[in-house]
Amino acid sequence: MATITELKCAVRETLEARGVLGQLKARIRAEVFSALDDQREPRPPLSHENLLINELIREYLEFNKYRYTASVLTAESSQPEVPLDRQFLANELKVVEDTSSKSVPLLYGLLSHFVNSSDSGGKVFLRGAAASKAPPGPDA
Repeated sequence: MATITELKCAVRETLEARGVLGQLKARIRAEVFSALDDQREPRPPLSHENLLINELIREYLEFNKYRYTASVLTAESSQPEVPLDRQFLANELKVVEDTSSKSVPLLYGLLSHFVNSSDSGGKVFLRGAAASKAPPGPDA
């Protein structure tokens, strides 16, 4: 008959082999953070911009096998459990992809675009979300 210690080791090894142990640890971590989180300070509602940003980050995390970090992000940010459709995300960002770009997260393509862009002397003019609705000012 197996001892308690042997049983614990067998269960741990099985969970690790199935890739479940890390997920369980991440889920427990997320629940502990949630329990410790100050509920008197409600999070702002998930804006459309934050939804897209979180989804870009989640896609990057999952591509790089940072699944536990992605699960904490999803829990903490109130991001929907089901990822957004990549084509929807690309459309929202006004991105057109070729076959090779579809094999990596959109964040890689966006970064590559800005790093390799030679427009405006290599500089990109950034505006806040509210400012993006208005035309650029006289200094732009």
